[in-house]
Amino acid sequence: MTIKIAPSLLAADFTRLKEEIQMIESAGADLLHLDIMDGHFVPNITFGPPLVSAIRPITKLLLETHLMISNPGNFIESFAKAGSGSIIIHSEATSDCAQLLGKIREFGLLAGISIKPKTPLEAIIPFFPALDLILFMSVEPGFGGQFFMPEILPKISQAREIIQKEGYQIALEIDGGIGPDTAPQAVAAGVNVLIAGSAIFGKPNPAEIIRKMKAIPVV
Repeated sequence: MTIKIAPSLLAADFTRLKEEIQMIESAGADLLHLDIMDGHFVPNITFGPPLVSAIRPITKLLLETHLMISNPGNFIESFAKAGSGSIIIHSEATSDCAQLLGKIREFGLLAGISIKPKTPLEAIIPFFPALDLILFMSVEPGFGGQFFMPEILPKISQAREIIQKEGYQIALEIDGGIGPDTAPQAVAAGVNVLIAGSAIFGKPNPAEIIRKMKAIPVV
């Protein structure tokens, strides 16, 4: 299992967005994580499809679009056309997960689902056959810079066991308080994509941080 690093754009300096994106790409990032928040599903507002369109020509990295919004089905087409390479919906935001995952796939994108820390894994197990990735939130979604919640690790281990038993090809991602100190716990639980924001952006040597997290031993 190869560890991939997905810096979260939310932590970047938006006055130097092009330089920040090119910096993390040259530093060894594997994809770019985009947190889309609407001020309703989570208590924060970030950005929408126009920004995705604006940054698409800047980088070759896959743009992973995490929809932390109510009514995500209304925006899948917009983000797909803007240049997203994958779209993640929240199980708590819709009762139509199966339909929306199919819609994401229809646009030729990777389809993902995310759950908040208190949501049981059982809520998304029925959708495993339709998934390319699962994103586990290790903080309550809404704001960056929060502390890692280790109590979500057993759910990750449970998901990894199911994936291996059934032979699914599903990436397991984690987001929230992830950095060199907490990433080893997540990898040990079964994660293979680490989303990190403030641990990478604004640091003196982002390339070294990315290298260090990629080098975490996989059990």
